[in-house]
Amino acid sequence: MAGKRKNNPAGSTNNYRGDVLRVLGALKVATADQIQRIGAPHLTHRHADKKTPSKRKQARTASHTGALSDMRKHGLSENGGSTATGEALRNLTLKGLEAASYEMQRPITEMGSTARGAGSSGASHPMSVNEIVIAMLRPKPNMARLADDLPHVQAAAQAVVDAPAGIGTIASYWTEVPLPATGTWNAPGKGGAQADVVLTAPQDGVPLLFIEVDNCHETPEELADKLEKYARFLRRKMKDTDGMERPMWRTRWRAPDSRPGDASHPPVLLVFNRLGKRDPNRTVPRLQELTRHLWQGQRAGGGHHLYDGKIPIVAVGLGNLREHGPTGAVFYRFGRDHPQPLLEAIGNPRREAADAREQDRARAQQAAHKAQVQRAAQEQAAKKAAEREARRPVCTSCGTKFTDERWDAAQATDWGTPKDSHPDLCDGCKQRAVAAAAGTPERQEPVRGETGQHSFQRQGRRPVCTECGATFTDERWKATERVGWGASPEPRPTLCGDCDRQFVTDVQDAWADEPPHQEQEQAVPAQKTGRWFSRRT
Repeated sequence: MAGKRKNNPAGSTNNYRGDVLRVLGALKVATADQIQRIGAPHLTHRHADKKTPSKRKQARTASHTGALSDMRKHGLSENGGSTATGEALRNLTLKGLEAASYEMQRPITEMGSTARGAGSSGASHPMSVNEIVIAMLRPKPNMARLADDLPHVQAAAQAVVDAPAGIGTIASYWTEVPLPATGTWNAPGKGGAQADVVLTAPQDGVPLLFIEVDNCHETPEELADKLEKYARFLRRKMKDTDGMERPMWRTRWRAPDSRPGDASHPPVLLVFNRLGKRDPNRTVPRLQELTRHLWQGQRAGGGHHLYDGKIPIVAVGLGNLREHGPTGAVFYRFGRDHPQPLLEAIGNPRREAADAREQDRARAQQAAHKAQVQRAAQEQAAKKAAEREARRPVCTSCGTKFTDERWDAAQATDWGTPKDSHPDLCDGCKQRAVAAAAGTPERQEPVRGETGQHSFQRQGRRPVCTECGATFTDERWKATERVGWGASPEPRPTLCGDCDRQFVTDVQDAWADEPPHQEQEQAVPAQKTGRWFSRRT
């Protein structure tokens, strides 16, 4: 602990020193009060028991004042004069800017200057810039840091938490950014502008916004000249790292590509702080007329405007911005007759609505076309089914329509493939016809596919017994078939199995009547009264 006190005599912590680096790295010059309101907004609601505003302010800024004191000891910050009200101004040194670049994760070349000497004349313009940043940020207090505070302190902080949010974080803001119409980013030439604030918060719907601050000291002509410089810079193009020519601002900041025919430039927000003698209510109408060629769009058929190559210019007062924030309907865009929230003012809600209607119409047409195609396909399928049903064969015997399987079987296929034996009959009538042709009534003959690979080829030539007229069984048919080019292995291939066995029995009985050792000559066994010999004689 003693070592820490030796390095940081004011007792500052890393968190508060980090707040100072982030705030001064973005704003360049600020008071301890502004650093506290941005870096630790929960402290704003503490020390409400102090009797005077000055004592409350001193109490709530004590932590950051100590951090500034320790950082000045280390050569990171310095006093930069005072405001018109006597508040001390603080800014970073070159060493402090380098430390801030690490804290904010920005290249040191983009950190800008140290703003030394900004307080020599009261720094009214930088203070207005800081107040605009605070009004746009609307920092939310951390309620966990107020868990031990009084209920009324927590209630006041909770009301701020529940209010509409701001845009971005302190790292989303850049101040005093050169916009070179000639020269380079690091060495701008003449004729360019310098943006008071550049806001990049794509996560909140603001990919890029230039903010110009007027303390009501400048004439409409002077402001119009500034906007002309903005236009020169935004129209400037240069080659990018891929060799393609792009607008110069796109080589540093990212923004979504605009629709062809409506590629507008990034918007410019004019914030009027009524410190001078000029009335913004008179300045703005005159400024609109002087810059009409910069912002006026072309009316499209959908009731909206297209702003190809134009700059959306929006105006607001600092008082309204503080009270309502970016979500309040207090932003006036040049060319529109009513105030809008910031996102609507810098956008094109009428075009978006027209695009949404066009997309709905396209989706409806696509759905209708899809339904029409489906209906046509269904009608075509039904028509084909009806035509096929009309061609379906009918049995010439019983009048029954063929099944799909029977229809396929009855049709001739390739060359050389035999046609069905009864292509005009259904399955039942075909079986009866085959049985009748074989000579057996209603015999269930094997049909195609029931008795093996060769049953269909045998169906038309099944043998019939020459003795009794019975049809051969499959086993007898196979036994009597010829082998190759030779004769049948059976001695009596024209007889069925029963008649063949009866023949063998009769022959054996006839030879049984001869004497045992009698020489057998070529003779025919004696005729018997059986049916075999009676038929052969």
